[in-house]
Amino acid sequence: MEFRNETRVTQFILRGLSKNPNIQIIIFAVLLAIYLLTLAGNLLIVVTVHVDSQLHSPMYFFLSILSVIDLSVSTVILPKFLVNFISVHKAISFNGCVAQVFFLHFFGGTECLHLSLMAYDRYVAICYPLRYTTIMNRRTCLLLVVLTWVLGFIHALAQAFPATQLLFCGPNEINHFFCDTHPLSVLACSSTFVSEMVDIVNSGTLTLTCFLVVSISYAYIISTVLKIRSSEGRQKAFSTCASHLLVVTLYFGPLVFMYMRPPVSLPGDKMVSGFYTILTPVLNPVIYTLRNEKVKKAMKKLEGRTHINLIFI
Repeated sequence: MEFRNETRVTQFILRGLSKNPNIQIIIFAVLLAIYLLTLAGNLLIVVTVHVDSQLHSPMYFFLSILSVIDLSVSTVILPKFLVNFISVHKAISFNGCVAQVFFLHFFGGTECLHLSLMAYDRYVAICYPLRYTTIMNRRTCLLLVVLTWVLGFIHALAQAFPATQLLFCGPNEINHFFCDTHPLSVLACSSTFVSEMVDIVNSGTLTLTCFLVVSISYAYIISTVLKIRSSEGRQKAFSTCASHLLVVTLYFGPLVFMYMRPPVSLPGDKMVSGFYTILTPVLNPVIYTLRNEKVKKAMKKLEGRTHINLIFI
């Protein structure tokens, strides 16, 4: 009742990373290059896995799905961010802001769950190699992927819906380069207790569950690998997990910092957020291709096919 005479905010201004015009030009060029590399790198992995029959296994199927998710996360954030660089009025509508929160947490939550699924896949492959193809059959893999997307959707709904119930009556400048639950809560002129509790419980539960699944999977993996007598066998087993373990570390570190704490704005929030929304999606294809000979060979074969097709065309 006390807000009845207040003017409700219908749009927000995204402050971005810098107001210095010279710095903005540099940031724009760097982020545009990163986005194009993200598109190219992840699309290349998806196409390579689809085309090369030798990569038609659960490990590479999950890798291609990860690339689709990374593409989606970047596309939720970067196009709007880049448009704002060349716009005089760096605004986003209220509905657009809520939609960005929803899709950010939809793809972000799905990626968190998917990385846990990839850890479980490596656990089955190393700890139960003789039963691997039986356990991780095509139907099971598809069901597990669908489950991660459904849970990601539920997580996103739980994050975005409380934001729609908050009242915003000014100021409307978000101290960030995209819409998220923490920066929005700071601007609300109604009680944020419920949305803050939902945010902490929902994001905290998801992050902690995924972290435990990954930790337990790798605890069993390490225990099994250490029992292998051959040093070559141990090295081969560890090499199949090293890329995924590096990606998990790069992804979960920022998530724990951002979402397993009260919703307050900290000076390092923009940098940490940029790490898992901008840098991780462009780094993942590099990490997986540089450490995986099978993927590199498949990409060379794809390049050769493309070159031959262009000659005939």
